[in-house]
Amino acid sequence: VLLGSGLTVLSQPLMYVKVLVQMGYEPMPPTPGRNIFGRQVYQLPGLFAYARYIVKIDGRAGLFRGLTPRLCSGAIGTIVHDKVLQCPLGTCFPLDASCLLQPEASQKEEPLSSLQQVIKETSREMVARCAATIITHPFHVITLRSMVQFIGRETKYSGILSSFSTIYREEGILGFFAGLVPRLLGDIIALWLCNILAHLINKYALENGVRPCLRVAELGLKVPFLLLQVSTMAEVKSYSQAVTGFFTSMLTYPFVLVSSLMAVNSCGLAGGQLPYAPIYTSWLDCWSHLHRTGNMSRGNSLFFRKVPTGKQYVWE
Repeated sequence: VLLGSGLTVLSQPLMYVKVLVQMGYEPMPPTPGRNIFGRQVYQLPGLFAYARYIVKIDGRAGLFRGLTPRLCSGAIGTIVHDKVLQCPLGTCFPLDASCLLQPEASQKEEPLSSLQQVIKETSREMVARCAATIITHPFHVITLRSMVQFIGRETKYSGILSSFSTIYREEGILGFFAGLVPRLLGDIIALWLCNILAHLINKYALENGVRPCLRVAELGLKVPFLLLQVSTMAEVKSYSQAVTGFFTSMLTYPFVLVSSLMAVNSCGLAGGQLPYAPIYTSWLDCWSHLHRTGNMSRGNSLFFRKVPTGKQYVWE
């Protein structure tokens, strides 16, 4: 919990800028710059320029707007996630559900294949993540709305308790779970893609590629060489999980964007209505609108933000 809280504090300015960009808020005009090929293009302000603008308006403390509910969300989510993984029923879900009906048969477990083990562990992780996401989503909604208040200079969501009261009074229970469905879908798809792809890479690409080296070592080379090959392969496998996680997060980013927009949509804040965003009837309507306007990746990159052709931006 302490480590997660520390990382949350350090990443708060990045998260803050990312949310404002997701809302379509561009307070500064594009500036001429050059892309990676040296060609001159017009670029929207990046992370550091955006952060300097926030500091100019609200001071350095302004970069940490919405930090308190985000810390609560992270701490509670970590505890719930660990508790669900430690639950005895979690070891039976979903592949071993028969142990609930046949206790005697569950004592004679056959060894699972590597793919079955990945499916079992991924299923348990999915349940734990979903439980943590559902329980902490009200804090996530308050975090996003606290940040979006910067656009219209509102103070509607100034504290956790008052924010809970405001959401319940204006939107009811469902207001606490605005944007939950696309967030859950994105997490589940990213988790399964990441773990399955990492398993396929480790089993069919890396293990098959290292077999010739192991055979050479077995034919007469010293044992340390064999140990070096095995340890190196273990490190490579650990990196494959990170690489697949990076690519799956890029593929599922539209779910993150839609979830953020729906969390603040029609909540009474300037950032949740025109000209920044229309009033969406559902998250599918939001997805369709972003797809039509070519904004499915808005906010995914905070450094090289080229102005899309044909787009118009209004700034104060």
